Formats: sequence, C-alpha cells, structure tokens
Amino acid sequence: MATINDIAARLGISKSTVSKGLNNARDVSEEMRKKILETAVELGYVNRRQQRERKALCILVENMEFQTPNQFGHDIILGFKQMAEPDGWTVDIVPINMEFQRGIPYSVFMMEHGYQASFILGLTLLDPWMSEFRTSRIPAVLYDNYIKGNPYLASVGCDSQEGFELAVKHLTALGHKKIGLISGPLESYVLKARYNAYINAMEKYGLEINENYIGLGYYVNDSTRKYIPRLVEEGVTAILFSHDIRAISAITECDDRGIRIPEDVSIVGFDDLPMTAHTLPPLTTIRQDRTAIGKCGFYALSCLLNRVAIGSILLRATLIVRNSTGPAP
Repeated sequence: MATINDIAARLGISKSTVSKGLNNARDVSEEMRKKILETAVELGYVNRRQQRERKALCILVENMEFQTPNQFGHDIILGFKQMAEPDGWTVDIVPINMEFQRGIPYSVFMMEHGYQASFILGLTLLDPWMSEFRTSRIPAVLYDNYIKGNPYLASVGCDSQEGFELAVKHLTALGHKKIGLISGPLESYVLKARYNAYINAMEKYGLEINENYIGLGYYVNDSTRKYIPRLVEEGVTAILFSHDIRAISAITECDDRGIRIPEDVSIVGFDDLPMTAHTLPPLTTIRQDRTAIGKCGFYALSCLLNRVAIGSILLRATLIVRNSTGPAP
C-alpha cells in the first residue's frame, strides 16, 4: 500500500504538501493538487482518513433518465439507495457524459470526492472511462456492462438470453416462423448480448436466421421508419425489440402505415417500462425488475468492498404478455 511518503518522493515535494493536496487545502494550487491526485492513483494510495470520516458511494449515470418514477433509471437508483442508506452509506447521484470523462480520469475523480466505490449506469463501449476500468482498483459495479479480468469490478443485469427465449417460445406457440429483430447499434455490451440472445433463441427453436430480418439503427424513430416496412415486406410476422422505447415507436409507425398490431405483425419489447401497459395496444414485453437490479448493485458492491471478487449477477427475466402479440397471420 502506497503512503504519503511515496507520493512526496515521486513528486519531489514535502509530505505536508501532499497531505494538503489530498485533503483539498486552499493553499495548494489546482495544478499541484491534480498532480498529487494523479500520482496517488498511479501508486495505489488509499486515503484512509477520508474513508473513516465519510462512508460515500456514487452512482454515475449516463444516457439514462432517472428523475421521475416513469423513467427507466429511477427504480434502479431507488433500489440501490434502499439497501445502501440503511447500511450507513451516503449516496450521491452524478450525471456524466463523454466530455466529463475526457476531462478527468475515473480514479482521480473518485479520489478527489472521497468516493469509496461506484455503481455505474448507462455507459457504452465507446466511453473513455471504459478502458480505465480494465485496471482500476476502485470497486465498481456496472449495470449491463462487463469488464473481464478485473477482480475490483462486477456486473449486474437481466438475463437477455432467458428473456428472448421466453419471447420466441411465446411467438412460436402462436404460429410465428419469421421473427425479426430491431435494435440499436452494437456499441454497448447489452445490445450485443441481446443481439446474440436473439440469434441463439432462433437457433434453439429451429427458426430461420436471415440478415434481412434484422435492423440495427442509432436513432429510434428513423430506424423504425426504415425497418418496419422492410421487415413486413420480407414476410416477418413478429418483431423483437432491444428496448421498449423502440417497440413503442414501432407501434406508432405501424399505425401510421395502416399495419395492424397484432393482426399483421406482433411486437415484443424489453424492459416493461410503466408506459407499456398503456400503449395501444398494450405492449407484450420482457420485464426486468429494476428495483431488484439496484439492490443487486449494492449487494455486488458490498462483496467487492469486502474483498469478495464476483463477476456477474443476472436477474431472471419474465415475459409479460399483453395485446401486441397474437396468432400469426
């Protein structure tokens, strides 16, 4: 374990200057404080005094709405706080973006604010901090992401494979043979997982895997506008979606084009957002228990903080059958 002496020796400054820099003293310049923090991270220094004075965790959020109960991240954060706060932890919610990540290394940010661990929501494989997570020694749990080979990191999520198998089983029982997929681009771990889950589920039930039955697009409305008519023309009678938002967009697109749901095409989402019970028709979807995901996030983080290296926790998926699926035409 590195000490203040080690940091001072590396930078050629006094121990008192290092101590002031680590504790945000006003008489140390911002430039020097940054050097001290970066060197502390490099050497693996842990500020025990800061940890004793404040039990602090952070939830880092990107690409996810969470402020109100009808937004996806709200229940995840609620579940995490329901476990963490009774255990004596202070939990800060910190929205981030790529520009923020480029401005400060993850480890420096964590040390600067005295956070002992983090729960991370919404990052993609393209985010700057993702490469740093491969070697970070600060405990962190990622939702719907996975980093191999680092015992300080864990992952939580919903079992995409189980979810898509339930959906395909339901659709084949209704007589569907040509089943498509509309998803976002494969720039995130979870979208890759759901793409692979679709392929595996189709293979399991002996259905044709055809690249013309698959649409990958970045913008939700643009991709449904592009791929809904294309898949219907290919004879696809049921479509799985990587997220509910895309499925809801598809319902609107089908209505605009006079494509009946479920008479002409059946639609299945993923997430079970609160609004899915109130679409026209109500959306059949794969439910992931978001509050439970938050609770598992804290459980996984507790394991890491207690030096129990775990990999992934996957919650069971549940298929919620509503009126957007019906017999194949």
